Amino acid sequence: MSSILKEIKEALAVLSIPEKAVFFPKFFKTGKGEYGEGDLFLGVKVPDQRSVAKEYYSKISLKELSELLSSKYHEHRLTALFMLISKFEKTKDLSIREEIVEFYLNHLSHVNNWDLVDSSCYKILGRYAYETKKENLLRDLSESEEMWHKRIAVVGTMHYVKKGSFELTKEFVTRNLKHPHDLMHKANGWLLREMGQKNGNELIHYLNKYYTEMPRTCLRYAIEKLDEEVRQDYLKGRI
Repeated sequence: MSSILKEIKEALAVLSIPEKAVFFPKFFKTGKGEYGEGDLFLGVKVPDQRSVAKEYYSKISLKELSELLSSKYHEHRLTALFMLISKFEKTKDLSIREEIVEFYLNHLSHVNNWDLVDSSCYKILGRYAYETKKENLLRDLSESEEMWHKRIAVVGTMHYVKKGSFELTKEFVTRNLKHPHDLMHKANGWLLREMGQKNGNELIHYLNKYYTEMPRTCLRYAIEKLDEEVRQDYLKGRI
């Protein structure tokens, strides 16, 4: 193990909170058959992980990040992703950004819980796809059989939504509208809600076409910011 990796792991270990180490496995569903099965936790809060990442991101190599991102401990992986995001955001060199995107895609098997996905995918993959017009990077993931890949794709379009571009979000939500997993229902509804925050007419138009087909969780997330009367109209099928 390199000295930098040792320092990072020791820094996270010092920040471990025993009560959190007990709570997190339940919160992130690590039991047998659950989506986070087998994941291990140190018990470090996210702000503390961000602080560690801020201190070390410029000092750690991608090779060392690969080892950290491959860790069995959840906080090691999330801290690694925070550092990867910083490396991506702090450089304007396209070749370095391409190297980081390739690294991210090659390590998707370790981006395997909703917080790991949601914290990283749109800041790295979504932004890169938008800026280089390489939507197929996300589209290929949306068509994958792997649930985490599908979530990376739709949440990755958050960067598009923030820029006022909605077609890719609608495409991915529609493709996986009836996915069996609740985590996809939540992600789809979340991105539709964010689209509505940017352009209410876009959301209403999409809802009017698809709301009767949506899983209830997806619909509730999507309409969360609408006026209560309108929310009830959708929930009760009065549109």
